[in-house]
Amino acid sequence: MLRSRPVTPVEIGVLLPTREAVMSSRFETGPMLALAERIEAAGYDSIWAGDSILARPRFEPLTLLAAVAARTRRARLGTAVLLPALRHPLVLAHLVATVDRVAEGRLLLGVGIAPDSPAVRKEFEACGMPFAQRVGRLEESLAICRALWTDADGHGVTYAGRYWQLTDARLLPTPHRPGGPPIWMGGEVDAATRRAGRLAHAWLPNSITPEAWAEGWARVQAAARAEHGGADHLVPGVYTTLHIGRDTKNAEAELRRFVESYYAAPYESIARIQGFHGGDAASCLDRLQRFVAAGVRHIVLRFGGGDQMEQLERATRELLPRLKG
Repeated sequence: MLRSRPVTPVEIGVLLPTREAVMSSRFETGPMLALAERIEAAGYDSIWAGDSILARPRFEPLTLLAAVAARTRRARLGTAVLLPALRHPLVLAHLVATVDRVAEGRLLLGVGIAPDSPAVRKEFEACGMPFAQRVGRLEESLAICRALWTDADGHGVTYAGRYWQLTDARLLPTPHRPGGPPIWMGGEVDAATRRAGRLAHAWLPNSITPEAWAEGWARVQAAARAEHGGADHLVPGVYTTLHIGRDTKNAEAELRRFVESYYAAPYESIARIQGFHGGDAASCLDRLQRFVAAGVRHIVLRFGGGDQMEQLERATRELLPRLKG
């Protein structure tokens, strides 16, 4: 049963640059953990890590977040987003339960199905998972994880699904929180918003505009009301990429270089499906405030290009106080 949440002020999180570190051949984890400590000390509410094995290689998110959990005390720790279809659900449930124990209940499990691209299809093939089954495997994996996390009587879980079967499987330790961590879902097409409304505790799309976000949020809420009789349990979030520059021209140029390097594709093709903005602090603040006005209550920032620590300091100094205020 999904629980209702009280109205909360806007919360701000930051995505760790795990892909950028690998792209630059910086494989040391010390700087990444130091950055996570700085994010928490600066007053941000959450710290996130992305997921990809071969398509866009980076640090494995749950392993890294376990280390971040040991170095932080307050900020929540999330995957933005993890691909359950690439992992056996019993193994995934065990990993998540352990990290949630290390984090003492601060883990947020962001999940998704991955975009359709040749690199992603190759990644699924290498993992032995048919790409066409990614939606069904996502839903079945979450059902198995939740069953294992809520095995209160200790009799074990028996599950006969289309993709996986379990017989009297008992998972120990269970997560820190009864029932496991909250599930956050992205995606903005109709099917994705319906799935988020049915299965998730929060919605975290990568919306291009506040108007598109608001239309998707209405669909998420409608699906939640149809499935659960209400939508008050849902956290409305957004994941967005910013480059905060001293002037718009240079910020946009730096953001373009970052996107084309990161995705190995023209900026315009990626900007049609993801939200990006490069500009001075005032324009970045205006963009985020328009999402807040549309109803967003949790913003996850990815800094696109430039020195990550410098971008963090600018956001902390020029964006965070006004967004939190």
